[in-house]
Amino acid sequence: MSEVRFTEQHEWVRVDGDEATIGITKYAAEQLGDVVYVELPEAGRKVGAGGEAAVVESVKAASEVYAPVGGEVTGSNDALSGDPAKVNADPEGEGWFFKLKLADKNEFSKLMSADQYAKFVKGL
Repeated sequence: MSEVRFTEQHEWVRVDGDEATIGITKYAAEQLGDVVYVELPEAGRKVGAGGEAAVVESVKAASEVYAPVGGEVTGSNDALSGDPAKVNADPEGEGWFFKLKLADKNEFSKLMSADQYAKFVKGL
């Protein structure tokens, strides 16, 4: 089973082999409110850990989505272009944003575990 890690900017990343799937957390989706638009990265684009990778817009605000780990974008969730509400309905599943090929697996181990992230969110 693949492990999921989290960032303080409320992104999640699930790694399977050397491929990472990235999206925003349930907490982030709840804070944003109804998502109306997403801008996803192009395949082949290289992003560094912490770099801006996508944009999510809701009725309340527009927010950057940062890459929790660095690598090369291998694909995006095109379903979100036609139905951005998927981000609200299933932010940590069907509402994923993009996938990338990991540049450095060590970056993943530095991110928060599910328990650490839950404690972090409680403190906000």
